[in-house]
Amino acid sequence: MNIHEYQAKEIFRKFGIPVSEGRLVTTPGEAREAFSALGSVPVVVKAQVHAGGRGKAGGIKFEKSAGEAEKAAAGMIGLKMKTHQTGGLEKTVHKVWIEQLTDIAKEFYLGVTIDREVGLPVIIFSSAGGMSIEEVAAQSPEQIYRMHFEPDKLPDGKTLQAFVSKALSNADRQGKFAKIVENTAKLFVSVDASLVEINPLCLMPDGGIRAVDAKINFDDNALFRHSDVEALRDPLEEDPREREAKKFDLSYVGLNGNIGCMVNGAGLAMATMDIIKLYGAEPANFLDVGGNATTEKIAAAFNILTSDKNVKAILINIFGGIVRCNLIAEGILAALKNVKLSVPLVVRLEGTNAKEGKELLEKSGVNVIAASSLSDAAEKAVKAVGRG
Repeated sequence: MNIHEYQAKEIFRKFGIPVSEGRLVTTPGEAREAFSALGSVPVVVKAQVHAGGRGKAGGIKFEKSAGEAEKAAAGMIGLKMKTHQTGGLEKTVHKVWIEQLTDIAKEFYLGVTIDREVGLPVIIFSSAGGMSIEEVAAQSPEQIYRMHFEPDKLPDGKTLQAFVSKALSNADRQGKFAKIVENTAKLFVSVDASLVEINPLCLMPDGGIRAVDAKINFDDNALFRHSDVEALRDPLEEDPREREAKKFDLSYVGLNGNIGCMVNGAGLAMATMDIIKLYGAEPANFLDVGGNATTEKIAAAFNILTSDKNVKAILINIFGGIVRCNLIAEGILAALKNVKLSVPLVVRLEGTNAKEGKELLEKSGVNVIAASSLSDAAEKAVKAVGRG
């Protein structure tokens, strides 16, 4: 689960990570009022969407008057923003955060996430923070420093000071940065985050330090322990198809292709998406119905696929193990009672009760394109949308 910058900054305050004073607005008029309330010139007007790269997409502006702040907010609210982190999709801006401008002497990067290769949290720190941190990571990886730690035993102050000294030579400031690194690691563990990121973490001319941006992603599997975090969810930021999928415990990620996929098993789902691309088209989604799929879940999954206006063909690829192919067929037929199928439907059923499932579909009269293998299914689906 993701949250907005303004929400992350409120959590930062609770953990002793310094941030600028700001106001949340949802109308241009509120932006004018926020400018006056902050009493500082200039201010930063920031679009609130669950994606980085806002600055390059026109979602961050610096304004010197109440009128300019109002105009900037008017231009952002309702804006459909696409950045390198939105996966090719557009995000509509519904909220704007206006905060005091931070006078910056030097930008740093600080993040805490999970290193899945070693199975431990890792602190990432660099003196090359800012909008080009991805380029730094790719071109000058030696400027980025990492330190792993045990989640039940955070590094002590001395260890952290030695760590930040790799990117910061001023001994007087190392202690201040080390304390912020310590607080960020505490936050990460306390809220069961999957990512806490400050980019940039800024050193000011007076020697102060401030988190100019804030990003927190949470582990969905741990949300049952954090009702306060769950309450921060913004449904407007979520793909409506993904929201519907969660109701039925379906693993679904919306993409921007035109072949809808329904598969059982994450590995097979990834292979199905890959082979669609191999044959020249793009998948519209990742959808894993899992091994405990019921007729109800299959019907829900099918409804989600057919509700996507970009889908020009549907590929159902099931290898029956725990899940039985006849249940898949029953779910498809149940969904079709309420949905008029207007796109080609390619179905590959193999494994447990595959014969029974195929017979159910054949006897139903539904126009199904049967496939005998994964490659056959992909080829037929791609041809159905005119790409093969």
